[in-house]
Amino acid sequence: MPKSGSLLQNFLKAGNAETILTSELYKTRASAENGIASVQNNCQTDERYDRKESANNKFYFNLKAANHQIIGSSQMYATAAARDKGIESVKNNGTSETVKDLT
Repeated sequence: MPKSGSLLQNFLKAGNAETILTSELYKTRASAENGIASVQNNCQTDERYDRKESANNKFYFNLKAANHQIIGSSQMYATAAARDKGIESVKNNGTSETVKDLT
């Protein structure tokens, strides 16, 4: 959970240390911890991934909770296949209970 001013943000990283999902900014540690739990609880459900294409033809996804609120967003990918690999990486890494607090 790196700190940005007085705000906290979560990053999910793959085994190669590449950031695969970035959260919104949180005002409290409790909110950031709830965001982590939400990723852990929702990352295995394919329907929670909103696959998107940007105006400049880049591909990305948002992971959403059951209430349709965005939990995290991916980077931009050059192809839909690369975006889909990113989703698989979130599914594989998102249930990890390892949290590195960088505050």
